[in-house]
Amino acid sequence: MSLFALASCDMDAPSISTLDESSVFATYSLAESEVMSIHVSFGETNSYRGRFLPYYGINTDIEWGNTPEYADRLTDKQSLWNYNTLPANSQMNTTNNAYAKFYEGIERANLAINGIRKYGNIENNANMRHLLGEALTLRAVIYNDLIKAWGDVPARFEPNNADNMYLPRTNRDVIYKQLLADLLEAEGYCYWANENSITKTTERVSKDFVKGLRARLALYAGGYGLRGDGYRRSKDADLAPEKMYQIAKQECEEVIAHGSTRLGSFKENFTKLCEDNVTAGGESLWEIPFSDGRGRVLYTWGVRHRAKDQYTQQAQGGVNGPVPTLYYEYDHEDIRRDITCVPYEWSQQLVNGKSHVTLTAINRWMFGKLRYEWMKRMVTSTNDDGINWQYMRLADVYLMAAEAENELGNTSAAWNYMKPVLDRALPSAKVAVLQAEYTASQQAFREGIYEQRALEFAGEALRKQDLVRWGIIDQKMAEAKTKLTELANRTGYYAGLPDKVYINNAEDKDAIEVYGLFWGEDDPDKISKITAAGWESKNWFVSNSANALTEGNIDGLYVNTPSTNCLWPIWQCFIDASNNQLNNDGNYGQLSD
Repeated sequence: MSLFALASCDMDAPSISTLDESSVFATYSLAESEVMSIHVSFGETNSYRGRFLPYYGINTDIEWGNTPEYADRLTDKQSLWNYNTLPANSQMNTTNNAYAKFYEGIERANLAINGIRKYGNIENNANMRHLLGEALTLRAVIYNDLIKAWGDVPARFEPNNADNMYLPRTNRDVIYKQLLADLLEAEGYCYWANENSITKTTERVSKDFVKGLRARLALYAGGYGLRGDGYRRSKDADLAPEKMYQIAKQECEEVIAHGSTRLGSFKENFTKLCEDNVTAGGESLWEIPFSDGRGRVLYTWGVRHRAKDQYTQQAQGGVNGPVPTLYYEYDHEDIRRDITCVPYEWSQQLVNGKSHVTLTAINRWMFGKLRYEWMKRMVTSTNDDGINWQYMRLADVYLMAAEAENELGNTSAAWNYMKPVLDRALPSAKVAVLQAEYTASQQAFREGIYEQRALEFAGEALRKQDLVRWGIIDQKMAEAKTKLTELANRTGYYAGLPDKVYINNAEDKDAIEVYGLFWGEDDPDKISKITAAGWESKNWFVSNSANALTEGNIDGLYVNTPSTNCLWPIWQCFIDASNNQLNNDGNYGQLSD
């Protein structure tokens, strides 16, 4: 049992008895338990599990909550997505939500960091050093997500005491610099993946992940963000873009060169995730660990099952999905397309206890990277599925390395890091075509990064912060609405798409076939054959004589300027309990310096 006990304050933070501190943090097994207790704050009901992972990261130009409606733009759930969030939002304005639980996790990390530094004998105990590095890294994970969602937040790098109970917002630049230093320190402590028994699982921090996270934080710190005087980059010379790109380049290239993790097939990464395969050394660098009866990852991001069926005893999935235009951004031979974008769900109707695949609608696609049918165990919980949240995978490290090299003026070297990601997705001839296109100039490669990060990471909640840090979120969101309008009317790029879609709804889950989604898939002879074989058909673009993808769906994607509304406010209950230290004035209380 953890020695932490919850204290009553503005973030329900735990504390540890000073009488026990020396014995706890001088003993590896006890110190390890305290570091692992940080994970408790990830899995609590309204923390990452039920609030942050479902809601932060949508809506973007490739992802949305299924399915937005402009008429519902003021509802509490949709206003968390559509850049219209208010401090009294009922989904979040409680003292046990993600904001509180993030600080609870930070307090646990602070106690562990201080305790191990004092009593862990890290100079002579390599495993204790790893624990210290792990605690520093987990604290950085939480701060990363606090800044993404809330911008300037109170900085707590010491355990709670009477002198620091109430703190104002801290300029995020101060926090970023602390985290970059912490992670550099942690690199010196942590083992590489599979270097030690501790790092044989993706549920434990490895040096590979520490370096990857430091690269990600550097890109965020050197990028655009919403601040008190507008949407801009930092003015701090220590966080200048070229310095941050240099950090990202070095960290990513060292991970790749070391080779303790590897790229497998695109599909393999996600089937392993669904199979609870947490063996380190593959593509997954670190996952937020959920027990079998905890976590709502499939529930939110998986293919929908409308009934308790042969694959799951949980009728859930499909809460979030791809923006319908995403499917058409992929080359038709890109193997990522049909894994990422799924136009079907599993039926509510059961035949002999089994459901079958059935077409959804043009405005309600599913993400297919996570599927109950890929699992090796049956989900029996009503709300939780126990699938881990993959926080970082090696493909991200490759593409961060490519981006950093290009921004530093080394476009030819940048291609060497993009190529392995594309080689597993496309035929070699098409990779060569992209090489010629992307390496034509620095700007062309930059556009290639924008494109490939969308195609690679759709449904993984990375896109929103990418668009924010690149300074292009307004442009891309406006383009998304234009594309959606053209898709709904089948004009412009989408002219000539077929009227109907057909699906083979046989029981074989590995042989699902869809026809009619792409240009040219309207051959009368083939349609005659597949309908005779019992394929299901559906009018895809028109429903009840009107566009199935409605103006309400399109206008509901966002309702305010994304760049100046990309942060959540600190919730009102924390403002009220802050002893007048916190506010949401101006740009949600952000600082200008």
